[in-house]
Amino acid sequence: MTVNDDSFTNWKHREEIAESMIPIIGKLHREQDVTVLLHSRSLVNKSVVSILKTHRFARQIAGEELSVTETLPFLQALTALDLGPSQIDIGMLAETYRADDRGLSVAEFTAEAVAGATGANKIECREGRDVVLYGFGRIGRLVARLLIEKAGSGNGLRLRAIVVRRGGDQDIVKRASLLRRDSIHGQFQGTITVDEANSTIIANGNEIKVIYAGDPSEVDYTAYGIKDAILIDNTGKWRDREGLSQHLRPGIDKVVLTAPGKGDVPNIVHGVNHDMIKPDERILSCASCTTNAIVPPLKAMADEYGVLRGHVETIHSFTNDQNLLDNYHKADRRGRSAPLNMVITETGAASAVAKALPDLKAPITGSSIRVPVPDVSIAILSLRLGREATREEVLDHLRDVSLTSPLRRQIDFTSAPDAVSNDFIGSRHASIVDAGATKVDGDNAILYLWYDNEFGYSCQVIRVVQHVSGVEYPTYPAVAV
Repeated sequence: MTVNDDSFTNWKHREEIAESMIPIIGKLHREQDVTVLLHSRSLVNKSVVSILKTHRFARQIAGEELSVTETLPFLQALTALDLGPSQIDIGMLAETYRADDRGLSVAEFTAEAVAGATGANKIECREGRDVVLYGFGRIGRLVARLLIEKAGSGNGLRLRAIVVRRGGDQDIVKRASLLRRDSIHGQFQGTITVDEANSTIIANGNEIKVIYAGDPSEVDYTAYGIKDAILIDNTGKWRDREGLSQHLRPGIDKVVLTAPGKGDVPNIVHGVNHDMIKPDERILSCASCTTNAIVPPLKAMADEYGVLRGHVETIHSFTNDQNLLDNYHKADRRGRSAPLNMVITETGAASAVAKALPDLKAPITGSSIRVPVPDVSIAILSLRLGREATREEVLDHLRDVSLTSPLRRQIDFTSAPDAVSNDFIGSRHASIVDAGATKVDGDNAILYLWYDNEFGYSCQVIRVVQHVSGVEYPTYPAVAV
């Protein structure tokens, strides 16, 4: 047998193992509301090849590939436990088991590591929480995809309605088509049908009412059977408490804005300050995509090295706010053709840092350049540290943060030498540290942080909504804060 034959046989063997994992992962999710992760990446509804690629990606973080032969025993061990709703990272289970020298079996180690989600400790499945989308643009449709994807167990968030202005004939058919097909993010994973007579989109069995309204005051959500709902405003039309309070109509309990909030509206970056949300807070903001990209790594650096000052330069993909061709725009420069120019513009991300990290006293400045790509941006974060460090130390620290810290869902890490922006379309992290571009000289550090300003940000929005709705379940094995 040749070496190539050996490699192919090994691949087919791993395919067979990954295939056997799929029904276990699906059953845990549907019946016990358990989401199986691998280094913070969900394995729910993933294909055989996707599961294998996710295992292979571990080499970028941990330095070596993680094999399905290593993780399958942990997955099998979970099936023997009385698990409650939770997220369980079998990649972290495998990694921590390697380092454990007590001689425990995989079953014993797994039972101990996830004890907080079993037996008398487990959380009971909660009633699903209604969600309404106000606006159905780029972020709205991606948030809708995520809500539908996460509806598998029936115990989490339930997208009940979207509110839009009527756009003309076949409005609902065209909106469903935009949900079904996306030029950047590809096809919707599932089936979508339209019931025009009842103004309803049915996506993977989820009935989503399309409500036509020109103003929040026109809608009584209880008339559609919606109660105690979280409304996600994707329009950005209102950003202060007074304006957003218009959404607090019958059937709506809380309002979440997908843009930076103004005045006393809390700006929340999940993973950094989401635990500071007051239980009685009814209006909050998820800040901006750039704020979500820079705040987690900034916190990681400040916690370890201290930060005296910093500057962030964002190279940002163009957005719908810009013109395709030169035309009038109320803002400076944004009237010039987006796909033909680099456009200098302002960013509020630097000033928003103070809201998300109030204990960080370092001054942070920022600016932005819009560039002719439709998605994925990069933030260049230049920091003056509180002490000197080496490039290797900083990279080791950020790699560890991306793997084992409470920020592992926000910060990803890549050492790919030829990585470019398109490689990060669909990333579910708030930002990805580019190891090859990182520069450190004494107490100066420059981090290059990729981020999918559409999908990665939408994932952060969903995490905030899960948290305030009470359906954000704990992750095991637990990590030290």
